[in-house]
Amino acid sequence: MDYHRHLDDELNELRDRVLLLGGEAERALERAMHALAARDDSIAREVLSHDDEIDRLEVEIDRQCIDLIALRQPAARDLRFVISAVKMAPLLERIADHACNIARATIDLNTEPEIKLSASLQRMADHASSMLRAALDAFTARDAMAAREIIKRDKEINDLYNQLFHDLIAMMVSEPSTATRDARLLFVAKHMERIGDYVTDICELTVYMAEAAIIKHIH
Repeated sequence: MDYHRHLDDELNELRDRVLLLGGEAERALERAMHALAARDDSIAREVLSHDDEIDRLEVEIDRQCIDLIALRQPAARDLRFVISAVKMAPLLERIADHACNIARATIDLNTEPEIKLSASLQRMADHASSMLRAALDAFTARDAMAAREIIKRDKEINDLYNQLFHDLIAMMVSEPSTATRDARLLFVAKHMERIGDYVTDICELTVYMAEAAIIKHIH
């Protein structure tokens, strides 16, 4: 009885750590985009300085998963949860890394003349944040159906990226003097597109955790 109680406590602690890491990644993305829109170097630098804490959380989750498997030897459903958590943590850390790259682009862009951000870029950011939040909720609830629905939403980010890509390339051709600025914005858009991919990976892990079904590459 004590064994099962201790295992449940440790699994709950692991879940909370994953959710904390997810919340930090989401916050990093939102603050990076706010810094970009507001041309605020100080917020961009805060995003960068906080990345070490996010890296530390990922390492803690990795260590906890190894200890759980080695010492508790969870089976079936619990084992799938631990495997999903250990695979999910680096995905969340990479999302935070993309937020840091957006923050670095912001600092560079602030040396350029002020521009109005593309509405498509803001929509990409809002959509990526919304998907990440929903993915963490699906993970918490072990809701495979919700995870599958979130995966479908990645198409909107891809469509926005493709449109923005063509628009920025056209601007580079028509106004070569803005090419450096446009290239940086293109990189920001690519970071958003990659975040959508990572959220999709997180949702695939939630489906595996809940149903023991591997859907990677299928959808």
